[in-house]
Amino acid sequence: MSTSTKALIGVLLAGMAGIMIFLFVHISSDPNRPGITIGASKAAACTAQDTCLPAVTFVDTNGTTYDAKALAGKVVVVNFWATWCKPCNHEIPDLSKAYAKYKDKGLVMLGVLASDDPDPSQLLNFQSDHEMTYPVIRGDDAVIGAFRSPRNLPTTFIFDRGGKQVGSPHVGAMREADLDELLAPLLAEK
Repeated sequence: MSTSTKALIGVLLAGMAGIMIFLFVHISSDPNRPGITIGASKAAACTAQDTCLPAVTFVDTNGTTYDAKALAGKVVVVNFWATWCKPCNHEIPDLSKAYAKYKDKGLVMLGVLASDDPDPSQLLNFQSDHEMTYPVIRGDDAVIGAFRSPRNLPTTFIFDRGGKQVGSPHVGAMREADLDELLAPLLAEK
């Protein structure tokens, strides 16, 4: 390959990178970009232009399966975490309180263990020690890949009853008050 061809490829790659950076900055700073908003209208079915709950099957540590049919019409919270993650450990009590408060109103909360693999007895002890009351999923390639492999932990995705993602994924620990503010209106929708 000649030097001029290499230079041309370099310029093209740099230009593409520049365009991607411009678009990322432009989109993320757009004040009209949808954030977490709760409307009073009925939750609509997720469409192609929406970010929808991935069509993967979750299996919790008790063997319970959560597939598209089981999750239909539910508000779904998917929280990626790890046992070694201090912010994850801090948010577990708040997630458990929200789960206890809303599970009978149509909430499904799934804690996806994303980056460590304790043996079953270690995980059971962890769940007990941290009073983790919601289902725990061992993150496999299909589940983690379907959510584009969250790089920061904890990361929480919230989906309305129609399977549409509400806002952007929340990175960092969530508090019970934040969850109440988000979940109560979603669960009130029929």
